[in-house]
Amino acid sequence: MNRSAQFLYRFKMMMIGDNNVGKSCILKRYTEGLYPERCVTIGISLCNHILEVEPGVRVNLQIWDTAGHESFWSAICPSIRQTAGCMLVFDLGDRASFNYIKYRHMEVCNIVQPYTVLFMLVGHKCDREKRKVNQDEVEEFASELGAPYIEASAKTGHNVAEAFELLTRRIYQGYLSGEVRLHESWEKIHNK
Repeated sequence: MNRSAQFLYRFKMMMIGDNNVGKSCILKRYTEGLYPERCVTIGISLCNHILEVEPGVRVNLQIWDTAGHESFWSAICPSIRQTAGCMLVFDLGDRASFNYIKYRHMEVCNIVQPYTVLFMLVGHKCDREKRKVNQDEVEEFASELGAPYIEASAKTGHNVAEAFELLTRRIYQGYLSGEVRLHESWEKIHNK
């Protein structure tokens, strides 16, 4: 069987968050089942993962893990234009990381116009006791975004797969309903 026959759709998904919130660790846990103590992303790294969203419907996720450092943002922006879904990741123990994704959310929305990107809010490092971000505040922001919110831990694996699966199914349903229009420059999004 050739590679293109292994999936019906290809969705580009971006992971955006400040430095050291654990985006790369979340991705490693999801795709490889590993928990590295420390991961460093320079610019953007790309990972492909196949997920079955319903019986017989497989999606090739192109997951773009982005660096959180400001100096890389201008290099990341062109890649955002073709994104169907965006996972906004913050550290529950770091208020600045929550403020960072609030700011980046607005930028992403401006960059993708006239297209729509669907968001997922991920509070990472839920295995830690110290929290600096209020639960009500996070839920209020998620409601403003119209996005699901999930707490996860790459260290324990808690809700990591669920976060990716929820966002992927959301993109899939958005595509079927017409909420998400595919960017004309995407290649082979819908393979038959």
